[in-house]
Amino acid sequence: MNWNLSIKNLKGIGDKTAKLFNKLGVYTIGDMLLYFPRDYKCYPKAVSLAECVEEFKSTNKKEASVAIRIRIVSPPVIKSTAKMPIVVLNVPYNGGRLEAIWFRTTYIRSILKPSFTYVLYGKATFKNNNIHISQPEIYKDKEYISISSKPVPIYSLTKSLSQKTLAKAVRSALSVADFANDYMPPDILKRNNLYDYQRAISGMHFPQNEEDAKKSLERLAFDEFFLFCLGTARINENSFKESNSYIIKWGSYADKIINNLPFELTDDQKKVIDEIFFDLSSEHVMQRLLEGDVSSGKTMVALLAMVSASQEGYQSVIMAPTEVLARQHYRTFSSIISENNLDIPLVCLTGSMKKKEKEEAYKIIAEKENAIIIGTHALIQEGVNYNNLALVITDEQHRFGVNQRKTLSDKASSAHVLVMSATPIPRTLAIMLYSGMSISQIKHLPSKRLPIKNALVGEQYLNKAYDFIKKRIKNGEQAYLICPMVEENDQNNLPSVTSMKTELDKYYNNEIKTAILHGKMKSDEKNKIMAAFEKNEISLLISTTVVEVGVNVPNATVMMVLSADRFGLAQLHQLRGRIGRGEEQGYCIFVNLSDSDEAAKRLEVLNTCNDGFEIAAYDLKLRGPGNFFGIRQSGDMGFKIADIYRDSKQLKMAKTEADRLLSEDRDLEGHTMLKEYFEKYYTDFIESANI
Repeated sequence: MNWNLSIKNLKGIGDKTAKLFNKLGVYTIGDMLLYFPRDYKCYPKAVSLAECVEEFKSTNKKEASVAIRIRIVSPPVIKSTAKMPIVVLNVPYNGGRLEAIWFRTTYIRSILKPSFTYVLYGKATFKNNNIHISQPEIYKDKEYISISSKPVPIYSLTKSLSQKTLAKAVRSALSVADFANDYMPPDILKRNNLYDYQRAISGMHFPQNEEDAKKSLERLAFDEFFLFCLGTARINENSFKESNSYIIKWGSYADKIINNLPFELTDDQKKVIDEIFFDLSSEHVMQRLLEGDVSSGKTMVALLAMVSASQEGYQSVIMAPTEVLARQHYRTFSSIISENNLDIPLVCLTGSMKKKEKEEAYKIIAEKENAIIIGTHALIQEGVNYNNLALVITDEQHRFGVNQRKTLSDKASSAHVLVMSATPIPRTLAIMLYSGMSISQIKHLPSKRLPIKNALVGEQYLNKAYDFIKKRIKNGEQAYLICPMVEENDQNNLPSVTSMKTELDKYYNNEIKTAILHGKMKSDEKNKIMAAFEKNEISLLISTTVVEVGVNVPNATVMMVLSADRFGLAQLHQLRGRIGRGEEQGYCIFVNLSDSDEAAKRLEVLNTCNDGFEIAAYDLKLRGPGNFFGIRQSGDMGFKIADIYRDSKQLKMAKTEADRLLSEDRDLEGHTMLKEYFEKYYTDFIESANI
């Protein structure tokens, strides 16, 4: 059956259910097959109460995720509290008892029947020989045996759509989909010991075991990297060292700014400036990537290049991924240019500006040959006509697709290109990802910046952490609280932005001004929240990872990350880069809600190290390509499956195979299926691959 057919061709999916899937972006059978689980749950072997107690005692743990097989003696009881009804089940055993509690689910009393055996799965605590477990999942014995034998997929859902319904639909799609032809050349599969496409797709959804899941992921990650390498080769195939039409040299404008700075540039900044200006004044056009750790001073380097372009009579532009960051750059640049009495036109262009404001910005851009231009995606829209544009800079470049950056640089003839990234990528991987570009790195922070003080804590320390945040806020400082979810989700029990605001408003008795921020909010709303936070009208910002992109609030000194075990190390490092940007000491509290020893070991790296590149290298070594059941941390680079840290082996293999294939068959004429697949998906893929 054709992958392009509507999902309504699948058994059990009518108009109503199809609309629910549409909300997830699933319209066709192909969409269904490529809607992969966001995680997998590996259920432990069920043990008796006695065995569970012995496990707690032998490991000296106070809490752990457990599966306990129990035989019910007395039925559970319903107790009424001031807030809600709760169901309580007590099961005695020699020397103690098990207490299980469910909230707002009185129907559970009719499910659990005396003299029957069940398995309760959830996070349990052990104290005084007693086991307490809240909101455990309930299974019949045979049912639990079946799910504990293999990893269970967990999908992202929308309201009214269950895991069971989604899994059933995927099974139906797998049963009718046509996998007759695998577009990947068989010799590549054989040489790299990769699954065929059908086996990989099936294994991603319903792996037989961890090894099956790992091998399935390896194939699909390889495919993404392979297509990306083919795509970037296409972009670069006609490239050559263009002659430099815009000679930009270090001048008096840059000297003036340097001499008036209240601090001295770091050695890394000075080295990078030398590399950039060598390119800008050389015979050829600059194509350079600037990697800099969070708070390392990349923006100052960019400004020095831009004022130098202006002094030569040329325009320069810097494109930021968010309006908040663009306006922040505008204020920073405007202040420095004004303080140094530099004769440079400065203009900001964003999507939310009113029509009249945009027209005024268009006019400046079209008429002022030496303007410094700052903006968002609005910079590449129709109506923007540059005049003598010589330097194009993209900030936080992994937020933009290849085509978006290309569209901006195409608006200028032979402009110099500088892309900046705060994502620490080991140099060996960066060379593969950014083929055709020179690479500069700023590794060290300014000496005046105090190292962040880190703390790795468990759930039992939450109240102490809340009290610490309150203390800093009462001292006039501000704080972030980072959550992995926007809203509560029954499938994973992870802390959400909305639930934490409710909880903290109650905990602080509404004495602290809080607000929420997440990616689902409209741009105007996000801008208003961030503007209020910058003005200290909001003391505690409860947010998802949207704040990791370049937000600069020097008064923010504390960050607490809930479920830190759910994030990649590089992402966590970028997040904590939002604090400690002023003169006060910065504090980052990582809350580990996992009982995994591996998660604790991984997070301990952040507790002892503040160097982003060192952290990235360690994560690469620690996790490696074989660690499938770990969080993806480079999803914001556009890859749907692949992670450059976890799947570094596949990246290297894909680069080698892409180079080999193109050297033998540049136009893919001898690989019809691959060429057809590549041509069909090339545009969308390269647009989303934000490398």
